[in-house]
Amino acid sequence: MMDSPLVDAALHPVRGQMAFESCVEQLGSAIQLGIFRVGEKLPGERALAERLGVSRATLREAISALRAAGLVTTTRGRGGGTFVEPLVRRWPEGQHPPRRAEIDDLIVFRSVIEPGAAHRAAMTELTVEQRELLAESLAEVDAATEPADYRTADARLHLAISTVCGSDELAHACNGVQVKIHQLLAEIPFLKKNIEHADAEHREIVAAILAGEAERARQVMAAHCDATAALLKGLLK
Repeated sequence: MMDSPLVDAALHPVRGQMAFESCVEQLGSAIQLGIFRVGEKLPGERALAERLGVSRATLREAISALRAAGLVTTTRGRGGGTFVEPLVRRWPEGQHPPRRAEIDDLIVFRSVIEPGAAHRAAMTELTVEQRELLAESLAEVDAATEPADYRTADARLHLAISTVCGSDELAHACNGVQVKIHQLLAEIPFLKKNIEHADAEHREIVAAILAGEAERARQVMAAHCDATAALLKGLLK
């Protein structure tokens, strides 16, 4: 199966700090597209790690995320391995999952709005109150101990960044993005590895804004949005 042209198209080496998220995206998408079929055993750990260009530890964390999302199960012993599970509808009765095109549209829109907001915030001459707002919002994220509290604090930090830019239109746009992203994130597992990455990025974004380093703020926010997009693409059914 690893020699299939479909697998060649779906799985390729990942790079940089997004290795975990990229693994989740590629493997999750391959499962949801039927490249790896229901009941099929995924290729061995060594082969997958080599194909994706990651350590076996990173691959195990990615498979753990897929398992938490109900995409695969893992059995041990002779004949064991990781097997693809049927896709089960997880949305509330009477509601419909967003179409893939709608999710992709949101991801593209966010990739423009939020890095732009971080860039603009770093170019803005911030007041003492605005600087305190950013610092306090970051501290709330760091202090959160429960998934729901963390995601709320995360959204508040992103909104704080947009509000210090001095544009009501920009703040309104970021608010709309965060509402939708928040709803989507509630549908996927709370992943420790991703949170570690996000926390480091949050700190770097705020530090860049407070230091007036606009390009660094934009670049890190862009990477931050890309990491979230990778998880949504890989885990949402």
